[in-house]
Amino acid sequence: MFVRKAILKKLFKHRFIGGRHTELRNVVKGFPPNLIKEFKEEVKNLIREGFLISKISTGEIHVSLNPRMLDEIRKEISSDT
Repeated sequence: MFVRKAILKKLFKHRFIGGRHTELRNVVKGFPPNLIKEFKEEVKNLIREGFLISKISTGEIHVSLNPRMLDEIRKEISSDT
């Protein structure tokens, strides 16, 4: 749950919502190196669940928060669990 919340918080803080996106490697940048694999897996889960939008741009996978899910994303970020 920590990983999921950390990803959502980072993207929300930097306003990567809808058309504003960033490379997958930038999403996991700054987190502990031993957890990078876990973070990448959680990004895939968030895409599957609809929290994140993915697209291929400049030959890399780019992600952003789904603007239609902002209410749920805010709830996830503000939850204490």
